[in-house]
Parts: sequence; C-alpha cells; structure tokens
Amino acid sequence: MVQLNSIKPNIWSRKKSKKLWRWNGSWKWTYCWRWCKWQNSRSWGWVPDWFEWGQTPLFRRMPKLKGFSNSMFKKDFNIINVKDLEVLVKLWITEINKDVLLEKRIIRRKNLDVKLLADWELKEKVIVKVNKASKKAIELIEKLGGKVEIIA
Repeated sequence: MVQLNSIKPNIWSRKKSKKLWRWNGSWKWTYCWRWCKWQNSRSWGWVPDWFEWGQTPLFRRMPKLKGFSNSMFKKDFNIINVKDLEVLVKLWITEINKDVLLEKRIIRRKNLDVKLLADWELKEKVIVKVNKASKKAIELIEKLGGKVEIIA
C-alpha cells in the first residue's frame, strides 16, 4: 500500500526551465553573450580587481580622507622644552642627557629619541645631549655659554 506522503511526481514529467543565454533571435529576453556588449562579456574580456569603472580610484582619494596620515615615514620624538631644562638646573644638574631626563620623569618613553625645542629664556649654562634640537634652542643655550651636543 502506497502512502500519500511518499508519492512524488515522475522525474520526466517535471516542467523544464527555459534555456537561457540564447541568441536575441530566440525572443527569450536574453543575450548570446553574458552581459550584452561589456568588455567582461567576452571570453577574452578582463578588468583588474582594483579598477573602479570610472570612479576615482581609492588610492587617489585616500589623501583627501579625514584622518589620513602618511605615517610610514613619520619619526616620533620625546619632546622637551628649554623650560624643562630650567627645572633640572634648579636641581643643580648641569649635564643633561636622556638618562637624566628619564630618571627625573621629564620624558616617559625610553625607546624614542629626544628633541629639544625653544619656548623659554634660560638663565644658566647647561650641557645638553639630545638627538635633535631646533636652531633657536641651540642659539639660546650657546648664548649663555652652554653646549648642545647632537647624538646620532
């Protein structure tokens, strides 16, 4: 005895779908090529993945976007000012280098180089050993008889 829920239509009796991708003369609203007349519709057609079909490419838009920075070549520094040196001079420290600055907690990051900037008038002579210094900072310190040594 055959149960109703096990009855299935015969495989050959199913309606077949219309064959797509025929010539336009078949009136099936299809095309003989994949997408009518595009470059990619041909077998030889190829467009690279990065091509944006006339839109300005991403690599040309990037510098205009918010937050863009060319940080690949950026060099970070621990920045100290001449004002910070005056604090050390009050503690009777006249020879200032990276170790002294780290010990007195004027700079925090020990793996970065030190850069000296001028924003203050210094009253005593000091010897400073830094990786970089501004022209004005060097001028201020040497005016008092101090010395700025640039470490490579």
